[in-house]
Amino acid sequence: MTHTAGAIAADHGRPLEPARARSIARAFAPAHPLGNRHDYYYTLIKLRSDPLYPGVLAALRGTREPVLDLGCGLGLLAHALRQDGQSMPYYGVDIDADKIGRGRRVAARSGLADVRFDVVDLARTTPSHAGSVAILDVLQYLQQPAQQALLSTVGAMLTPGARLVIRTGLSEESRRGRTTRIADRLASLVGWMQERARCYPTRDGLEAMLATAGLRATFAPLYGNTPFNNWLVVAERAGDTAAP
Repeated sequence: MTHTAGAIAADHGRPLEPARARSIARAFAPAHPLGNRHDYYYTLIKLRSDPLYPGVLAALRGTREPVLDLGCGLGLLAHALRQDGQSMPYYGVDIDADKIGRGRRVAARSGLADVRFDVVDLARTTPSHAGSVAILDVLQYLQQPAQQALLSTVGAMLTPGARLVIRTGLSEESRRGRTTRIADRLASLVGWMQERARCYPTRDGLEAMLATAGLRATFAPLYGNTPFNNWLVVAERAGDTAAP
């Protein structure tokens, strides 16, 4: 596996450059000066502080397979992919119908090609797909049996050269671990996340689940200057050769 999580985190463990972050965030600004600017400021702050998207873009760079974004929220990954020159088809799903609606409108207004969104409850079903998969800050909202079922299903979706890219908090009794749990509780309480965090995987547990799903994976911290215990996981089907 040439695109290891450690190498990606070492080279891309910083947020997007301010100009790139502003460019994406502007798409979420309201058309009217007095409109609601919540999504604009949320997007701008996230992109300028969280190293998530540079890491995910690096993990997917060089692949051509369609990308399924599980728990896509507003669809920021679609905007980041297109800005990065990655043109593979993008399919984002999320349980939050309001976010999906806003994501659709902004993607259409921005002229993003080959992008679509659907409302899906991952605790109940997984959409059909063949290609790469992104699971970003989602696993903790599922119980362990549902995590294993999801990873097994996703493992079967990966086509030759495709990658599974995960960003997740890991269960640790550390300051970062506690901060992650508190932040997720607050996100649920204020209504930004419709679900509450249920089960943070341990590293050993997640490695075992991925191996059971027939995947080989590498892990690396991807929290940058944030206080959270977020890790990047890059996985491929065992026996596959990474794309050049």
